[in-house]
Amino acid sequence: MTQLFRGGDTTAMSGAHEPENADAAAPAQSPRALPEGYRQGLITAITVLLGFSLAFFRFWGFEVPGAWSIRSIVSTGATVIAVALQIVALFRSLRLEDNEAVEYRKTVWWFIASVIALALGLLFAFVESFGAPA
Repeated sequence: MTQLFRGGDTTAMSGAHEPENADAAAPAQSPRALPEGYRQGLITAITVLLGFSLAFFRFWGFEVPGAWSIRSIVSTGATVIAVALQIVALFRSLRLEDNEAVEYRKTVWWFIASVIALALGLLFAFVESFGAPA
């Protein structure tokens, strides 16, 4: 007991043991939570884009006149991939773990990948519709 007092450590008397750097230990104990509204905004963005993607897929696959070509198949494939990525992003965003910043960032990357795939699908569809004949 006297060694504790000679070293200047008074934790034996107080009964509490705190780390030397309490600020550095706090983030390691609990993951950062997202601010209110971030998940709701992401879920809204995903569902709006998913609705647009499905409507475009229906139009492009079933209502546009003309024969199928390689370019239209590529466009449809990119749109299907975009829809699949959006469903994965929606599933991830509805999980409880998505309240943590690390998981939220992964979900945002899934969503960004779906946006890129959809943009490519729309670009291919535009080229197919207004481009030079194959």
